[in-house]
Amino acid sequence: MSPPSRRLQTKPVITCLKTFLISYSLIFWFTGVILLAVGVWGKVSLEAYFQLASEKSTNAPYVLIGTGAIIIIFGLFGCFATCRGSPWMLKLYAMFLVLVFIAEFVAGISGFLFRHEIKAVLGGAYKDAVTNYNTTDPKSSAVDTIQKTLHCCGVDSYTDWNTTKYFKDQGIPNSCCKENAVCTVEVLKDLDKARDLVYDTGCFLKMTTLESNLGIIAGISFGIAFFQLIGVFLSCCLSRYITNNQYEMV
Repeated sequence: MSPPSRRLQTKPVITCLKTFLISYSLIFWFTGVILLAVGVWGKVSLEAYFQLASEKSTNAPYVLIGTGAIIIIFGLFGCFATCRGSPWMLKLYAMFLVLVFIAEFVAGISGFLFRHEIKAVLGGAYKDAVTNYNTTDPKSSAVDTIQKTLHCCGVDSYTDWNTTKYFKDQGIPNSCCKENAVCTVEVLKDLDKARDLVYDTGCFLKMTTLESNLGIIAGISFGIAFFQLIGVFLSCCLSRYITNNQYEMV
């Protein structure tokens, strides 16, 4: 057993580590709340983009929701382990942070390296959906959603619809109509008459911001990933101090 003087010297160190680790765990918990919120928002707001990019519904929003929920749980677990002063709990918490670090680091690299490919895939999928637009399949519904949300029309401009089969029958889709504009089938089948009533900006131009956003997201992922290493360091240090000095938390 350590001499009383050594225990007295160690106590402030452990108290300091506890304070930092609890603060870190709360911040870590908050990042979980953000991921959970982004996952819910993605499921509600970005479903149209996911439908275009894949034949089946993507699980990406659910992955974010699940990851956020797990981080919230382990963030609270980290606070509990710190207050309890349990070495094995602190080691378990550190192991989880290492796994999160690896996952976020890989996600950041993937987002940065494949940002051009992701934009190209989304652009190609949107062009295909416009060409085969028929108002009945999910991809056509996704096109309508994107055009209404982004206030755009067609791939590069509203004139892209002129080459589609749907234009010959119904003209430009109603989702291209500006707010408060009265669009009839006769008007939508005439490009000159429809010019002032529909959005003239192409949707692909609006979606090109995806590439720059992926770069930003990748940078944030790197920052958050390395932030996990702080928690690993604090958890391991606190566990070591408690184990070596047989310090009992009250």
